Amino acid sequence: MIGEEFANILARAQRGDEAAFASLWLDVNPALVKYLRVVAREVDEEDIAAETWVTVVKGLARFRGDEMAWRAWVFTTARRRGIDEGRRRTRRRAALESHVAELAAPGRLVPPDPALVVLERMDTQAALALVAQLSPLQAEVIALRVIAGLDVEAVARLVGRTPGAVRVAAHRGLRRLAQILARQGVTL
Repeated sequence: MIGEEFANILARAQRGDEAAFASLWLDVNPALVKYLRVVAREVDEEDIAAETWVTVVKGLARFRGDEMAWRAWVFTTARRRGIDEGRRRTRRRAALESHVAELAAPGRLVPPDPALVVLERMDTQAALALVAQLSPLQAEVIALRVIAGLDVEAVARLVGRTPGAVRVAAHRGLRRLAQILARQGVTL
């Protein structure tokens, strides 16, 4: 806690004094990251903290209140960013499940598990490293369909291909991921 100097430091930070803002950040951020570690378990607390500070900077000039109100505002903002990220993950997971169901429809050869294994059991960097082993088109299609959650038509417009070509690229990309994972000993 900053204490008696808080009002002065806040006023300076609101006028653009970087050293004053750094004091506010240094006072709150360590506790903020620890809080996020507890409440935002499935997300990177550092990322949520960074998003929180972006929001705080945007609203800093409008903030009114004492140090306790300041801390409450920052932590409330962090909580909301964590909830937003959780919702984004839920939407991505639902989009992935829908996409996997589409690809696993009768007559399709792609098992749904490789994408689920990549997204749910491996960290983001490992998943991206796997996707990077695909052809550029397959990697982009998989990223846009699975990570960005875009539908086939949106991806087709974005990459300048037909929806059929996007489906084929996704199919082949997921099949290739399954082969890579099998070679690494990941059981499906």
